[in-house]
Amino acid sequence: MSSNTPRVGFVSLGCPKALVDSERILTQLRIRGYEIAPSYDSADLVVVNTCGFIDSAIDESLDAIGEALASNGRVIVTGCLGANPERILARHPRVLNVTGPHATEQVVRAIETHLPRPHAPFLDLVPAQGIRLTPRHYAYLKISEGCNNTCSFCIIPSLRGKLASRPIDDVMGEAERLVASGVRELLVISQDTSAYGVDLRYRKGSFRGVEYETRFVDLARALGTLGVWVRMHYVYPYPHVDNVMPLMAEGKILPYLDIPFQHASPTVLKRMKRPAHAEDTLERIHGWRRQVPGLVLRSSFIVGFPGETDEEFEQLLDWLEEAQLDRVGCFKYSPVQGATANEIAGAVPAEVMDERYEAFMALASDISAERLETQVGKTLQVLVDSVDGDTAIARTAGDAPEIDGVVNVKNARGLKPGEFAQVTITVAGTYDLEGVPATG
Repeated sequence: MSSNTPRVGFVSLGCPKALVDSERILTQLRIRGYEIAPSYDSADLVVVNTCGFIDSAIDESLDAIGEALASNGRVIVTGCLGANPERILARHPRVLNVTGPHATEQVVRAIETHLPRPHAPFLDLVPAQGIRLTPRHYAYLKISEGCNNTCSFCIIPSLRGKLASRPIDDVMGEAERLVASGVRELLVISQDTSAYGVDLRYRKGSFRGVEYETRFVDLARALGTLGVWVRMHYVYPYPHVDNVMPLMAEGKILPYLDIPFQHASPTVLKRMKRPAHAEDTLERIHGWRRQVPGLVLRSSFIVGFPGETDEEFEQLLDWLEEAQLDRVGCFKYSPVQGATANEIAGAVPAEVMDERYEAFMALASDISAERLETQVGKTLQVLVDSVDGDTAIARTAGDAPEIDGVVNVKNARGLKPGEFAQVTITVAGTYDLEGVPATG
């Protein structure tokens, strides 16, 4: 393909943290004058940002690399799977370069080596907030890289390194630019949001003339001054998480927490080597809801972890029944190359794992349906994501994009994507709601 301006195709796989890495790379490419190609055949070179967390994600990444090679022929690989370059090169020896995660400068240098940049980049073509892969009205705000935890089923620390927090004034500067560009919802992400700042010894910084520490609660307090939705993801239930409840009660940040509980049995959590596994999570949840009655909790769980007994699984079901979590995901355990959990005895048979998964999801869906039913007749603020004719897809404060439910708004003419609206809920399903614009 020939073009006066070099064009780079981009494939981004994996979690929102990887998506932010992709946005940073794309921003640097645009700063340097590259164009972003929408297809393989219109690109001079393709970058594949991979995921390497579990086997299915690794297979998806390797397949994506192969597809890019077959369609374009010139491929640079980055991301979590890039931390294991031998596995990539064994299957795809023709890739031009391989780097690991959050390696923006290395990726850009590799691109410049194999596709020299234009002589005079148009810096004014790049918006102050950078290039984003999300809709204009919401954005992921990554506050740190890496993780200090040693969970037995996880290899993220070996892929992405130890915790490396961004100073709070740096984070808040980015958040302010995003809001100025039209972002109405900030989704705070990291590997361990609750641990934010511990590696920096809670270094102080200032924002709008106010001094804050680089720590979880101060970040929530500072973000709460921006006047947009602030949603917290990947929050481990350390004791200091209790301190954000007053901010939620005051409406400064959304009454929503994404907490990766993973299990409820103390013995399973011990085998998982989960941080804060000894905390009385049920008592904490009840206390949170007393302070913030509208609090929405989402989490993910693993069934079939090595050694999981019938009794331990029943403990999980009993815990979920009492916790009444609003949004729940579940995964069947699968070994991850390099994880210490592979050495734990007592593999759960596949058929047992399937049965437990079905039982868990049946209970979770019943809880979800019952909790959503309580919303019928209420008028809720929603953020509109898209509009098609007289139907809009929107989300409440309890719905994160892509992973939680939606509100299907009927008779929605006049609503616009990226705007807030008041919607009266008329129907509740298992995971989604339906409503109409409020009148009066």
